[in-house]
Amino acid sequence: MTAPDLLTFGETMVSLRASGPLAAGATLSMHLAGAESNVAVGVARLGHRAAWAGRVGTDEFGEYVLRQLRAEGVAVDGVTRDPDRPSGLMFLEQRTADLTRVQYHRAGSAGSALRVDDLRAPLAAGARVLHLTGITPALSDTAREAARWAVEAATAAGIPVCLDVNHRDRLWSRDAARAVLAPLARHAAIVVASADELDILGDPGADEQTVVAELLGRGVGTVLVKLGADGARAHTPDGVERVGALTVTAVDPVGAGDAFTAGYLSGWFDGLDLAARLRRAATLGAFAVSSRGDCEGLPRRAELSLLDGHEAGNVLR
Repeated sequence: MTAPDLLTFGETMVSLRASGPLAAGATLSMHLAGAESNVAVGVARLGHRAAWAGRVGTDEFGEYVLRQLRAEGVAVDGVTRDPDRPSGLMFLEQRTADLTRVQYHRAGSAGSALRVDDLRAPLAAGARVLHLTGITPALSDTAREAARWAVEAATAAGIPVCLDVNHRDRLWSRDAARAVLAPLARHAAIVVASADELDILGDPGADEQTVVAELLGRGVGTVLVKLGADGARAHTPDGVERVGALTVTAVDPVGAGDAFTAGYLSGWFDGLDLAARLRRAATLGAFAVSSRGDCEGLPRRAELSLLDGHEAGNVLR
Protein backbone atom coordinates (compact mmCIF):
# COMPACT_ATOMS: atom_id res chain seq x y z
CA MET A 1 0.00 0.00 0.00
CA THR A 2 1.29 3.48 -0.89
CA ALA A 3 2.44 5.48 2.10
CA PRO A 4 0.37 8.62 2.80
CA ASP A 5 1.64 12.10 2.16
CA LEU A 6 0.53 13.09 5.65
CA LEU A 7 0.38 10.99 8.80
CA THR A 8 -1.02 12.67 11.87
CA PHE A 9 -2.28 11.49 15.25
CA GLY A 10 -4.11 12.79 18.29
CA GLU A 11 -7.64 12.95 19.66
CA THR A 12 -10.60 13.50 17.36
CA MET A 13 -13.82 14.26 19.18
CA VAL A 14 -17.46 14.78 18.38
CA SER A 15 -18.36 18.45 18.49
CA LEU A 16 -21.93 19.29 19.46
CA ARG A 17 -22.63 22.84 18.31
CA ALA A 18 -25.40 24.91 19.85
CA SER A 19 -26.95 27.82 17.99
CA GLY A 20 -27.61 29.69 21.24
CA PRO A 21 -27.28 29.30 25.02
CA LEU A 22 -27.05 25.68 26.13
CA ALA A 23 -28.96 26.46 29.32
CA ALA A 24 -31.90 27.61 27.21
CA GLY A 25 -32.06 24.28 25.38
CA ALA A 26 -30.51 25.38 22.08
CA THR A 27 -30.61 22.83 19.28
CA LEU A 28 -27.39 20.85 18.86
CA SER A 29 -25.78 19.75 15.61
CA MET A 30 -23.10 17.06 15.35
CA HIS A 31 -19.67 17.70 13.83
CA LEU A 32 -16.10 16.38 13.76
CA ALA A 33 -13.50 18.17 15.90
CA GLY A 34 -9.78 17.71 16.37
CA ALA A 35 -6.78 19.83 15.42
CA GLU A 36 -4.87 16.98 13.80
CA SER A 37 -7.82 15.50 11.92
CA ASN A 38 -8.70 19.01 10.70
CA VAL A 39 -5.30 19.14 9.02
CA ALA A 40 -5.82 15.64 7.59
CA VAL A 41 -9.18 16.65 6.12
CA GLY A 42 -7.67 19.84 4.71
CA VAL A 43 -4.90 18.09 2.79
CA ALA A 44 -7.20 15.23 1.69
CA ARG A 45 -9.68 17.69 0.15
CA LEU A 46 -6.81 19.06 -1.92
CA GLY A 47 -6.07 15.64 -3.34
CA HIS A 48 -3.27 14.44 -1.09
CA ARG A 49 -3.14 11.13 0.72
CA ALA A 50 -3.78 11.59 4.45
CA ALA A 51 -3.95 9.18 7.38
CA TRP A 52 -5.02 9.77 10.96
CA ALA A 53 -4.09 7.53 13.90
CA GLY A 54 -5.53 7.58 17.40
CA ARG A 55 -8.06 5.95 19.69
CA VAL A 56 -11.85 6.20 19.70
CA GLY A 57 -14.42 4.36 21.75
CA THR A 58 -16.55 1.52 20.48
CA ASP A 59 -19.53 3.80 21.08
CA GLU A 60 -21.61 5.47 18.39
CA PHE A 61 -19.56 8.64 18.68
CA GLY A 62 -16.43 6.69 17.76
CA GLU A 63 -18.26 5.21 14.80
CA TYR A 64 -19.26 8.70 13.72
CA VAL A 65 -15.65 9.91 13.85
CA LEU A 66 -14.43 7.06 11.67
CA ARG A 67 -17.34 7.38 9.25
CA GLN A 68 -16.74 11.10 8.77
CA LEU A 69 -13.00 10.73 8.26
CA ARG A 70 -13.47 7.92 5.75
CA ALA A 71 -15.98 10.09 3.89
CA GLU A 72 -13.31 12.79 3.63
CA GLY A 73 -10.82 10.33 2.17
CA VAL A 74 -8.68 10.16 5.31
CA ALA A 75 -7.27 6.67 5.99
CA VAL A 76 -8.13 5.36 9.47
CA ASP A 77 -6.68 1.86 9.21
CA GLY A 78 -4.37 2.59 12.14
CA VAL A 79 -7.10 3.68 14.54
CA THR A 80 -7.57 1.69 17.75
CA ARG A 81 -11.09 1.05 19.07
CA ASP A 82 -11.17 1.21 22.86
CA PRO A 83 -13.98 -0.83 24.47
CA ASP A 84 -13.34 0.59 27.96
CA ARG A 85 -13.32 4.35 27.36
CA PRO A 86 -15.76 6.72 25.66
CA SER A 87 -15.00 8.93 22.70
CA GLY A 88 -14.37 12.54 23.64
CA LEU A 89 -17.04 15.23 23.31
CA MET A 90 -16.96 18.99 23.09
CA PHE A 91 -19.81 21.49 23.18
CA LEU A 92 -19.60 24.81 21.32
CA GLU A 93 -22.10 27.42 22.44
CA GLN A 94 -22.73 30.47 20.25
CA ARG A 95 -23.34 32.78 23.21
CA THR A 96 -23.37 36.00 21.18
CA ALA A 97 -22.56 36.85 17.57
CA ASP A 98 -18.98 37.56 18.64
CA LEU A 99 -18.44 35.06 21.45
CA THR A 100 -18.32 31.26 21.37
CA ARG A 101 -17.81 29.22 24.54
CA VAL A 102 -16.32 25.71 24.46
CA GLN A 103 -16.82 22.95 27.02
CA TYR A 104 -14.77 19.75 26.84
CA HIS A 105 -15.82 16.31 28.04
CA ARG A 106 -12.61 14.43 27.34
CA ALA A 107 -11.26 13.38 30.76
CA GLY A 108 -10.74 9.60 30.68
CA SER A 109 -11.57 9.47 26.99
CA ALA A 110 -10.29 6.87 24.57
CA GLY A 111 -8.24 9.52 22.81
CA SER A 112 -6.45 10.53 26.00
CA ALA A 113 -5.30 6.91 26.45
CA LEU A 114 -3.14 7.07 23.30
CA ARG A 115 0.08 5.08 23.71
CA VAL A 116 3.20 4.16 21.77
CA ASP A 117 1.83 0.84 20.55
CA ASP A 118 -1.04 2.67 18.82
CA LEU A 119 1.45 4.44 16.56
CA ARG A 120 3.95 1.70 15.71
CA ALA A 121 2.12 0.27 12.69
CA PRO A 122 0.98 3.61 11.19
CA LEU A 123 4.49 5.03 11.42
CA ALA A 124 6.09 1.86 10.08
CA ALA A 125 3.99 2.32 6.92
CA GLY A 126 5.84 5.58 6.28
CA ALA A 127 4.74 9.07 5.27
CA ARG A 128 6.12 12.15 3.58
CA VAL A 129 5.41 14.22 6.71
CA LEU A 130 4.44 13.40 10.30
CA HIS A 131 2.27 16.14 11.81
CA LEU A 132 1.43 16.59 15.48
CA THR A 133 0.27 19.35 17.79
CA GLY A 134 0.94 20.37 21.35
CA ILE A 135 -2.55 19.24 22.30
CA THR A 136 -1.81 15.51 22.20
CA PRO A 137 1.10 15.38 24.67
CA ALA A 138 -0.99 17.45 27.09
CA LEU A 139 -3.70 14.77 27.33
CA SER A 140 -1.95 12.18 29.49
CA ASP A 141 1.39 10.63 30.40
CA THR A 142 0.93 7.87 27.81
CA ALA A 143 -0.02 10.34 25.09
CA ARG A 144 3.03 12.43 25.96
CA GLU A 145 5.29 9.39 25.66
CA ALA A 146 3.61 8.43 22.38
CA ALA A 147 4.28 11.90 20.94
CA ARG A 148 7.92 11.80 22.01
CA TRP A 149 8.39 8.30 20.58
CA ALA A 150 6.69 9.19 17.28
CA VAL A 151 8.83 12.28 16.73
CA GLU A 152 12.04 10.41 17.48
CA ALA A 153 11.03 7.40 15.35
CA ALA A 154 10.06 9.62 12.43
CA THR A 155 13.35 11.50 12.63
CA ALA A 156 15.28 8.23 12.68
CA ALA A 157 13.33 7.05 9.62
CA GLY A 158 14.01 10.27 7.71
CA ILE A 159 10.39 11.47 7.86
CA PRO A 160 10.12 15.28 8.30
CA VAL A 161 8.15 16.36 11.36
CA CYS A 162 5.70 19.28 11.47
CA LEU A 163 4.93 20.51 15.01
CA ASP A 164 2.11 22.98 15.70
CA VAL A 165 2.38 24.36 19.25
CA ASN A 166 -1.43 24.84 19.54
CA HIS A 167 -1.28 25.64 23.25
CA ARG A 168 -4.40 25.04 25.36
CA ASP A 169 -4.39 26.71 28.78
CA ARG A 170 -7.08 24.34 30.06
CA LEU A 171 -4.86 21.33 29.43
CA TRP A 172 -1.54 22.52 30.86
CA SER A 173 0.45 25.56 31.86
CA ARG A 174 2.92 27.30 29.59
CA ASP A 175 5.80 26.06 31.72
CA ALA A 176 4.58 22.46 31.52
CA ALA A 177 4.13 22.80 27.77
CA ARG A 178 7.60 24.33 27.40
CA ALA A 179 9.23 21.40 29.19
CA VAL A 180 7.72 18.96 26.67
CA LEU A 181 7.40 20.88 23.42
CA ALA A 182 10.78 22.61 23.32
CA PRO A 183 12.62 19.25 23.13
CA LEU A 184 10.13 17.97 20.52
CA ALA A 185 10.70 21.07 18.38
CA ARG A 186 14.38 20.18 18.04
CA HIS A 187 13.32 17.21 15.88
CA ALA A 188 10.96 19.26 13.69
CA ALA A 189 11.53 20.36 10.11
CA ILE A 190 8.52 22.74 10.31
CA VAL A 191 7.35 24.53 13.45
CA VAL A 192 4.01 26.38 13.54
CA ALA A 193 3.04 28.78 16.32
CA SER A 194 0.96 31.86 16.94
CA ALA A 195 2.99 34.92 17.85
CA ASP A 196 1.79 34.75 21.47
CA GLU A 197 2.80 31.10 21.96
CA LEU A 198 6.18 31.10 20.22
CA ASP A 199 8.12 31.62 23.46
CA ILE A 200 6.84 28.25 24.69
CA LEU A 201 9.60 26.86 22.50
CA GLY A 202 12.23 29.08 24.12
CA ASP A 203 12.85 31.02 27.30
CA PRO A 204 9.79 32.60 28.97
CA GLY A 205 9.15 36.02 27.47
CA ALA A 206 11.74 35.60 24.71
CA ASP A 207 10.98 37.63 21.60
CA GLU A 208 10.27 36.16 18.17
CA GLN A 209 13.73 36.77 16.74
CA THR A 210 15.45 35.08 19.67
CA VAL A 211 13.26 31.97 19.60
CA VAL A 212 13.41 31.69 15.82
CA ALA A 213 17.20 32.03 15.78
CA GLU A 214 17.51 29.25 18.35
CA LEU A 215 15.15 26.95 16.44
CA LEU A 216 16.87 27.53 13.10
CA GLY A 217 20.22 27.01 14.80
CA ARG A 218 19.05 23.61 16.00
CA GLY A 219 18.14 22.51 12.48
CA VAL A 220 14.48 23.51 12.12
CA GLY A 221 13.98 24.37 8.45
CA THR A 222 10.93 26.67 8.64
CA VAL A 223 9.25 28.50 11.52
CA LEU A 224 5.74 29.68 10.66
CA VAL A 225 4.39 32.45 12.88
CA LYS A 226 0.63 32.99 12.60
CA LEU A 227 -0.50 36.60 13.05
CA GLY A 228 -4.29 36.23 12.76
CA ALA A 229 -5.82 39.01 10.70
CA ASP A 230 -2.33 40.31 9.92
CA GLY A 231 -1.35 37.14 8.03
CA ALA A 232 1.80 35.19 8.81
CA ARG A 233 5.59 35.19 8.70
CA ALA A 234 7.80 32.31 7.60
CA HIS A 235 11.36 32.26 8.91
CA THR A 236 13.99 30.13 7.15
CA PRO A 237 17.79 30.21 7.10
CA ASP A 238 17.43 32.31 3.93
CA GLY A 239 15.37 35.05 5.55
CA VAL A 240 11.74 36.01 6.20
CA GLU A 241 8.74 35.70 3.88
CA ARG A 242 5.44 37.39 4.72
CA VAL A 243 1.87 36.89 3.61
CA GLY A 244 -1.20 38.97 4.38
CA ALA A 245 -4.55 37.53 5.36
CA LEU A 246 -7.28 37.46 2.71
CA THR A 247 -10.14 39.86 3.35
CA VAL A 248 -13.27 37.83 4.11
CA THR A 249 -16.23 38.06 6.47
CA ALA A 250 -15.21 36.07 9.53
CA VAL A 251 -18.01 34.02 11.08
CA ASP A 252 -16.14 31.29 12.99
CA PRO A 253 -12.43 31.27 13.95
CA VAL A 254 -12.43 27.63 15.07
CA GLY A 255 -10.05 25.55 12.96
CA ALA A 256 -8.41 28.49 11.19
CA GLY A 257 -4.93 27.62 12.41
CA ASP A 258 -5.34 24.00 11.37
CA ALA A 259 -6.50 25.14 7.93
CA PHE A 260 -3.42 27.35 7.63
CA THR A 261 -1.16 24.38 8.41
CA ALA A 262 -3.03 22.15 5.95
CA GLY A 263 -2.60 24.73 3.21
CA TYR A 264 1.09 25.10 3.88
CA LEU A 265 1.68 21.34 3.87
CA SER A 266 -0.36 20.97 0.68
CA GLY A 267 1.89 23.50 -0.99
CA TRP A 268 4.93 21.62 0.28
CA PHE A 269 3.58 18.34 -1.13
CA ASP A 270 3.02 20.09 -4.48
CA GLY A 271 6.58 21.40 -4.55
CA LEU A 272 5.58 25.08 -4.42
CA ASP A 273 8.07 27.73 -3.36
CA LEU A 274 7.77 29.33 0.06
CA ALA A 275 5.73 32.33 -1.08
CA ALA A 276 3.21 30.11 -2.88
CA ARG A 277 2.94 27.78 0.13
CA LEU A 278 2.13 30.76 2.32
CA ARG A 279 -0.50 32.01 -0.11
CA ARG A 280 -2.18 28.62 -0.08
CA ALA A 281 -2.00 28.55 3.72
CA ALA A 282 -3.62 31.99 3.91
CA THR A 283 -6.29 30.91 1.43
CA LEU A 284 -7.30 27.89 3.51
CA GLY A 285 -7.31 30.01 6.65
CA ALA A 286 -9.70 32.43 4.94
CA PHE A 287 -12.03 29.62 3.92
CA ALA A 288 -12.02 28.34 7.50
CA VAL A 289 -12.88 31.62 9.24
CA SER A 290 -15.59 32.46 6.72
CA SER A 291 -17.38 29.10 7.22
CA ARG A 292 -18.89 27.55 10.34
CA GLY A 293 -17.43 24.35 11.72
CA ASP A 294 -13.94 22.99 12.36
CA CYS A 295 -13.30 21.79 8.82
CA GLU A 296 -16.60 21.83 6.91
CA GLY A 297 -15.74 24.90 4.84
CA LEU A 298 -12.29 23.79 3.70
CA PRO A 299 -11.95 23.93 -0.09
CA ARG A 300 -11.47 21.29 -2.74
CA ARG A 301 -8.58 21.88 -5.12
CA ALA A 302 -10.86 23.28 -7.83
CA GLU A 303 -12.10 25.90 -5.33
CA LEU A 304 -8.71 27.34 -4.37
CA SER A 305 -9.19 30.33 -6.67
CA LEU A 306 -12.72 31.16 -5.48
CA LEU A 307 -11.51 33.90 -3.14
CA ASP A 308 -9.23 35.56 -5.69
CA GLY A 309 -10.48 39.11 -6.13
CA HIS A 310 -13.85 38.29 -4.61
CA GLU A 311 -16.16 40.95 -3.21
CA ALA A 312 -18.59 40.61 -0.33
CA GLY A 313 -21.95 39.30 -1.46
CA ASN A 314 -20.71 37.81 -4.72
CA VAL A 315 -22.93 35.17 -6.29
CA LEU A 316 -21.35 32.78 -8.80
CA ARG A 317 -23.89 31.82 -11.46
